[in-house]
Amino acid sequence: MPLYNRVNNDELKRLMLESDEKRVTLSFYQYAKIQNVPQFRNDLYRLLDEVKVFGRIYVASEGVNGQISVPEHLFDRFKEKLNSISFLKDIRLNVAIDDDGKSFYKLKIKIRNKIVADGLNDDTFDVTKRGKHLSAKEYNELVADPNTLIVDMRNHYESEVGYFERAIRPDVETFREALPVVEDMLKEDKNKNIIMYCTGGIRCEKASAYYLHKGFEKVHMVDGGIIEYTRQCQQEGLPNKFVGKNFVFDERMGERISEEIVSKCHQCGEPADSHVNCANDACHILFIQCSSCAAKMDACCSAKCQDFIALPEEEQKERRKTEVFNGTKFGKGRYKAHRKEEELSYK
Repeated sequence: MPLYNRVNNDELKRLMLESDEKRVTLSFYQYAKIQNVPQFRNDLYRLLDEVKVFGRIYVASEGVNGQISVPEHLFDRFKEKLNSISFLKDIRLNVAIDDDGKSFYKLKIKIRNKIVADGLNDDTFDVTKRGKHLSAKEYNELVADPNTLIVDMRNHYESEVGYFERAIRPDVETFREALPVVEDMLKEDKNKNIIMYCTGGIRCEKASAYYLHKGFEKVHMVDGGIIEYTRQCQQEGLPNKFVGKNFVFDERMGERISEEIVSKCHQCGEPADSHVNCANDACHILFIQCSSCAAKMDACCSAKCQDFIALPEEEQKERRKTEVFNGTKFGKGRYKAHRKEEELSYK
């Protein structure tokens, strides 16, 4: 059998959106020593394809990192498949908080050098000596101390729409970039309580070991990240200290944690927290757009992109060779809407 999808992506996405099948979205990760990565990748693909898993999974010699969706009626069989792999047996599955089942439309398993790109040389420090995991209850207790520092280890486009109260939110585009930036920001606070958090916990596993190696004394991390923290708050009736929306790397783009909208539309400045990619595929920049601007701008980030997608397809193909747009090369840099009058004429 082919160990990758051969059906047109647009067709798969259409089928997913039209389907009424109930699916469960979740994430999982596990650090482990994998000897034959290509063989493991193929075996994992066969196992998960049998239970109709969709999603994106990274496999490396250091472990596995996955964000997937599973048909609800096959969920138990899916867990049996995972449990058949020794180092994945009974691992925690971070089930989505706000899920419509439309998160993924195909299965992709890719081999990477690392399951999270961090730019670190793991041979220079003990990656197994990690910070203390905090339950939701323990987190709420520790942040009651005003001297406790809370650090968001995610990227700017994630923290823009939601974050823990009082969190330090570095203006970075990647986890690799965040590590030295945060180290510099906290260099005078090495003896303070430091709590790090991310979406599901995987980035903090590595970051906490790195900061302990760099001399920070009291390093903690939210166990299971924002997803598990929220689940525990709901189950135990605890106050949830996270405000806004949790950005997720799938078709949903986010799951609502609280009703507060803490960000603004990048075009008109009104409250909004819906991430979209510019409808001009030659741009594709990720930005926040309200429904009103989406209608007025044809889901584009600028008048330039709006005019471009109105051109005949053949002319678009020719112009792509020389035209430069906000998101050329699919960058995720901070979006800055052009303020030229002609580009704001839609207001």
